Amino acid sequence: MASNVVSDSDKPSVSNVEQSRSGLCDEFAAITGTDSAVAQCYLAENEWEMERALNSFFEAHLEKVFEEDFPDGETSPKAKRQKVEEKPPADCIDLTEDSPASARKSSEEEDDNKLSLICWNVDGLDTDNLGERARGLCSFLVLYTPDVVFLQELIPPYVQYLKKRAVSYLIIEGGEDNYFTGMMLKKTRVKFLESEIVSYPTTQMMRNLLVAQVTFKGQKLCLLTSHLESCKGQAEERMKQLRVVLQRMREAPEDVTVLFGGDTNLRDTEVAKVGLPSSVCDVWERLGKQEHCRYTWDTKANNNKTVPYVCRCRFDRVYFRPAAKDGVPRLAPDHMALVGLEKLDCGRFTSDHWGIYCSFSAA
Repeated sequence: MASNVVSDSDKPSVSNVEQSRSGLCDEFAAITGTDSAVAQCYLAENEWEMERALNSFFEAHLEKVFEEDFPDGETSPKAKRQKVEEKPPADCIDLTEDSPASARKSSEEEDDNKLSLICWNVDGLDTDNLGERARGLCSFLVLYTPDVVFLQELIPPYVQYLKKRAVSYLIIEGGEDNYFTGMMLKKTRVKFLESEIVSYPTTQMMRNLLVAQVTFKGQKLCLLTSHLESCKGQAEERMKQLRVVLQRMREAPEDVTVLFGGDTNLRDTEVAKVGLPSSVCDVWERLGKQEHCRYTWDTKANNNKTVPYVCRCRFDRVYFRPAAKDGVPRLAPDHMALVGLEKLDCGRFTSDHWGIYCSFSAA
């Protein structure tokens, strides 16, 4: 009988940023008797200095900061309208705001001109522990302070939570009802120009392509995210959708850097049939096909979904097309790691997918 024990070699690695800051959070939580979310809030607000954070904690009374913003499963139209009309409460702290500490990266990410990205299917359709899992996402925004965030399987209450807690980000939604994709852009780093939603004509699952034109450090970027058709039997539709994505990437002006990320549900054989343009690279492949970043949907290590089988797939992918025009700054991928590998206090992971963190530097 096959063993379900995950060996050390099978376990995804955790980046240095997460290791060091998670250690501080664990220590803070042990001293104060709180949880990791409270710890991250105080540490981030106090430049990740333990003594200052503890002093701030014992002097303040911020219990309301971490109240549930929405009950699990609250998705009624009436509730949605109310939340759209609500303004952030006066005592709401932005868990993702810039600070000297949160702006600091690990030694490999000190260059201020690097572009950082998190791409994650947050599984908003699973309403169990949704509030705590949404806070888990905000925790990773604190840890990594990414410039760009691509999200899939958002639902309206999840978006309203993010709008309250991550006010240092501009949130672009790929839909309004049911479930959809979204982007988050760090306001101090990324300038938003315009966005559009491109439909997939034959989708049976309400899927589309969200496109945003932005600038970063004076460079033109075209950002794309999507959730391609799910399930093994939908390979033909999925490949149609991939062709739409790649056409957009290929046809972007030569002075524009193009970045796509999402839950593609792709199998390698499907990508081979479609074929990537020579100008487009798979970031995971470009960085050497590191084994610890291979599986983003892994029922061997992630038990959020109860399934009677082991499935390890690279559903979540990041594609990159550098600017080609002479004289235009060129970015290149230089780092990738998986995030969300630790269980939350509720005993579940932030999502049934691991998130992807990657960074890009001047070539």
